[in-house]
Formats: sequence, C-alpha cells, structure tokens
Amino acid sequence: MKIVTFGELMLRLAPPGYGRFVQADSFGVTFGGGEANVAVSLAGFGADAAFVGKLPEHEIGQSALNSLRRYGVDTAQICRGGARLGIYYLEKGASQRPSKVIYDRAGSAFALCTADEYDWERILNGADWFHFTGITPALGGDLPQICLDALHAAKRLGVRVSCDLNYRANLWSRETAGRVMSGLMPLVDVCICNEEDAADVFGIRAAGADISGGKLSHEGYIAVAEELTRRFGLSACAITLRESRSASDNNWGALLYGQLPPKNVHDGDNAAYFSRQYSVHIVDRVGGGDSFAAGLIYAMLSGFEPQQQVEFAAAASCLKHSIEGDCNLVSAAEVLRLAGGDASGRVRR
Repeated sequence: MKIVTFGELMLRLAPPGYGRFVQADSFGVTFGGGEANVAVSLAGFGADAAFVGKLPEHEIGQSALNSLRRYGVDTAQICRGGARLGIYYLEKGASQRPSKVIYDRAGSAFALCTADEYDWERILNGADWFHFTGITPALGGDLPQICLDALHAAKRLGVRVSCDLNYRANLWSRETAGRVMSGLMPLVDVCICNEEDAADVFGIRAAGADISGGKLSHEGYIAVAEELTRRFGLSACAITLRESRSASDNNWGALLYGQLPPKNVHDGDNAAYFSRQYSVHIVDRVGGGDSFAAGLIYAMLSGFEPQQQVEFAAAASCLKHSIEGDCNLVSAAEVLRLAGGDASGRVRR
C-alpha cells in the first residue's frame, strides 16, 4: 500500500516535562505536523508512506526532513526553499490545567508555497491513498487551491482521499473554514473529525452531547456522521470520541459510519460501528487524532472488517497518548495486541 500525505512539518518547542512557558529556561526540540505524523505512523506499520510539503534548504529544514527519514518516510517529493520553518510552542497541561499551543508559522516556507511547485499527477502516480487535514488550507495563500488541485488529480487517478477536518481557531474563522472546506469535501471519500470539528466548520452538532462536561451521545454522533456523509457524498465518516475528565485522564473511543461492507443491514444503507472505550492516562496527547487517522487508513487498505477498522484506529490512538512527541512510534503488531483486548500494560519479556 502506498499513501501520500500533504501538509506542513514544523519545529516543536516545549518546556521540559509539564513546565509552563513562563517557567522555561530551555525548550525540548522535536518536529511534527498533522500529515507528517500520519506518514510516520503508517511507515511504522510497514506501509509505503510519503510526505509532501516544503522545507527550507538550511540546516533546520534538513533536520526536519531527517526526522521523517529516520522512521522510513519517503521524502523525495518535498520541495526545498523559502526562508523559515514554521514553529509551534507547546505547554503540556496536567490535571485541570489544559495544554496550550502558540503558533509562529506565518511566512513559513510551506505557507508561502505556490501551486506550480507540485505536479500532482506525478506525485500521486501509483498511490493508493491521499491524506490531508483542514490545517493545510487554513494557512491560506495558494494552499486552498493546491489542495483542490491535489484532490482533482487523485480523482482522475482513482486514488482514495481522506481528510481530517482538524479545525484550528488560531488559523482561520469558522466562516472561512466552512466556505473553503465545503468546496473540498465533495472530492473526499473518508472524513475524520472529532466532537467539535463538525460543529465549528459545518454547524453540525451532536444532540445530547456536552463537550465541556465530558458527556458524549452515541445517537447524536451517528446523526452527525449521517449528515456529513449525506451532505458531501462520503463513503465513510469517522468521529473520535473523547471524554475529558481532566487534561491528564480521558476516556477514548471512536465511531465509524458509512457504506462499509459486509454489514448486517440492507444493501445501500449505512452502518455504524463503535470501538471499545479506553481509559487513558495521558503522557502526550498531541498527534492523537493523527494516529487515529493513520490507523484507519492502514486498516481500510489492509481489508479489515469495519469493526476491526475502528478498533485498530482507536487502539493506535490510545497507544499514541502514552508516547512523547507528535508521532505514534508503535508497530501494527502492538496495535493489534491492544485491539485484541490485551490492555494490561504488563512488562513484556
């Protein structure tokens, strides 16, 4: 299986441990970004994963590129040029104090890239899947058009497309997000979102849910998935379900909805599949949604049954919450073990 992802790879700067920004006299350095995180996860599962973006030619840009190569991601289609790498600062939350992210990515090499830098027919030749997130068009400039070009090329080549809505209020308004994403979503096969994205971007809300209070409604989220699927002609919609008891402890699961044969309903109807719920003590939650997307893509391309697909994706993301950094550094075997019910966490010798 060959998967191509497209987005921005950034420098991540974070105070040690759970320190606050105002306490920090040093920052830990890692690299991450939604679509790059997906590529790293997929490479870890053994898939042929390629990341496409743009990085400066200086040493910091090269360090970012090397961070993907070390995990087996194909970096051959990354454009080089521009003056700076995008940066984000992360303050990890704990207990009742939430995490905080500050972006410093305006004018980055990727944000200023142009449509003529990407030959999508060539980039997607031989690919089985293309993945992007709503963060990429949110950066503005030519990027909404570049995403549209990529999606049209994917359709011409028969490449399946997934999009994680990933709404970021720090990057664009709800109105702009709704307008731009409404133009892209009809070309998407699989939409991935969380309990807030559908409401923020498309005004579709889950009845009976209280996000701040940590209350989820299974019936409400089936209705959200049904409306997204109907509105944009999706083949499937996945919604991650997070119950936040605190910044340190969450319950985690997911819903997969769509025409996902085999199913025990009449042909032509959609079916809903819920994963088991995990009680997660969080080490690092950044990249949790990306690890879910990677797990779902891998499971779908591997021909798993629908229930297995959502179980694999939810288990992959559960494991990511235990790993420092943006990327999910686990194998498919480790995910399958957890998805199969071995959640003891006992030492393996």
